[in-house]
Amino acid sequence: MSDSYRALVVDRQGDGLGAEIRTLTEADLPEGDVTVRVDYSCLNYKDGLALTGRAPIIRRPPMTAGIDFAGTVEQSDSPDFTPGQAVVLTGWGVGERHPGGFAQRARVKAGWLEPLPEGCDTKWAAAIGTAGFTAMLCVIALERAGVAKDAGPVAVTGAAGGVGSVSVALLARLGYEAVAITGRADQCRDYLKSLGASDVLPRGERAEAPDKPLLSEHWAGAVDSVGGAMLAHILAETRYGGAVAACGLAGGPGLKTTVMPFILRGVSLIGIDSVMCPRGPRREAWQRLARDLPRDALDAMTEVVPLDQVVARGSDILDGGVRGRVVVDVNA
Repeated sequence: MSDSYRALVVDRQGDGLGAEIRTLTEADLPEGDVTVRVDYSCLNYKDGLALTGRAPIIRRPPMTAGIDFAGTVEQSDSPDFTPGQAVVLTGWGVGERHPGGFAQRARVKAGWLEPLPEGCDTKWAAAIGTAGFTAMLCVIALERAGVAKDAGPVAVTGAAGGVGSVSVALLARLGYEAVAITGRADQCRDYLKSLGASDVLPRGERAEAPDKPLLSEHWAGAVDSVGGAMLAHILAETRYGGAVAACGLAGGPGLKTTVMPFILRGVSLIGIDSVMCPRGPRREAWQRLARDLPRDALDAMTEVVPLDQVVARGSDILDGGVRGRVVVDVNA
């Protein structure tokens, strides 16, 4: 491979930040144990924030963006990885504090990489990315909290997004009654039904904080990728002994609620972090994704774009204009 490579770099432009494709060289790669020839990255909500500068995701520009990548090991100083091995990376501050995956090459610590499950390729891994990995962690958390498949409907908020789409497909495949809640119910009804949603509901009044500490019991569990008022509303509707896995804050970081769902209904609120998730749970999640996420569902929710379209799609994902998953072919 040539010493030079293309990368999408976020740097200071005027009073703010902007992103552009630059040609970098070996000297621009950071320290690390493993050098990877990147095949694909993907677009997540956090990437949209970084590329547009709407939130201080990147604090030390210039920085190659992209919090995920999948590719092939090119060089390794670690006994855990060998040249030619297919790997995936999600999280660990890559694309924020460490040069990321919107590039044809990456160099990282060996402990940040995961080998791909047997029979899986790099496009599959990138299509899952942080969003799908987080969704799997949420589903595992609900299982461990005792949410049974026959206990009642499980709500998925932000269902047309990346985390939501994968959550719906996983829950349906595992035998749960997945109810999709989205602000794009009319546009995405057929899409979400095709992923296995038993019903598709508009977010409606659930986008507002509940007017009572407890509402009628609806949900045996929930995967919430929205946060804010939506999370407060879902908690007030969760059935006795239910659990909510919370992993996002697109609706804001605040949570206006009471202790009533927790002490009168025994509801559990489980926080899900995918960035610093340890190796054991991380590997379990990837193995579960290989087993439990239907390939046809993943294909149905995935579009592939070249590197030069990522900035535009980054704005789209923040404005609710992206459905499912966006894979980035960094070599196109």
